[in-house]
Amino acid sequence: MPDAQTELQYSNAYELLVAVILSAQCTDKRVNLTTPDFFKQFPHAQALSRATPEQILPFIKSISYPNNKAKHLAGMAQKLVHDFNGEVPSDVDQLVTLPGVGRKTANVILSVVHNKPAMAVDTHVFRLSHRLGLVSATANTPEKVEKALLSYILMEDVARAHHWLILHGRYICKARNPLCDLCGLRQACVFAQKKVKSSDAKP
Repeated sequence: MPDAQTELQYSNAYELLVAVILSAQCTDKRVNLTTPDFFKQFPHAQALSRATPEQILPFIKSISYPNNKAKHLAGMAQKLVHDFNGEVPSDVDQLVTLPGVGRKTANVILSVVHNKPAMAVDTHVFRLSHRLGLVSATANTPEKVEKALLSYILMEDVARAHHWLILHGRYICKARNPLCDLCGLRQACVFAQKKVKSSDAKP
C-alpha cells in the first residue's frame, strides 16, 4: 500500500473531524454509511452548532455510544464556531480543546488534512507496534508509542505510516486471529517469529 489513506469518506476538514469523532470504537464502514445523511442535515460547523444533542442523536443512532457522541458533536461545533470561526485548527493543542477530540483524533486531522508528521495511535497502531517489535514493552501508553515511532520513522513517511499500520492491523494483523501466513512482514515480526519457535518446540 504505497499510498495508504484513511478509509473514512470526507470532503473537508469539518467532515473528517466529525467522522473521526464518530469512528471511536466503531468501524469506518458504519461511519461512512451514517455521515451522508448527517452532512445533508449539518453541512458545516455553523449548522451543527445550532443543534442540540437530542436533534443530533437520530442521525447517529446506529453508531456506538451515540448519546455521548451527540453531546461531543454539539459541543465541538459550538466551540469551533465560537473560538475558531468555524475553521478546524491545525494545531494539536487547539484541537484537543474541542469536546470529543483527544490526541489521537487531533493527530488524524493534522496528518490527513494538513499532511503534518503526526502519528495517531489507535488500537491497531498500538497493537502492531508491539507485535512487530517497533516499540519496547515499556512503551505502554499511546503517548509513549507515538513518541517511540516518531523517533525513527522519517518525517516524510509519518502520515503514511499511520495508515500503513492501521490498514495492516485491520486486514492482516487482526487482534484475535492475525493472518501471519499472508503477512509480508512475518520474517521481521517479533510476534510471528515467536509463533514459529513455539511451533518448532512442540513434540
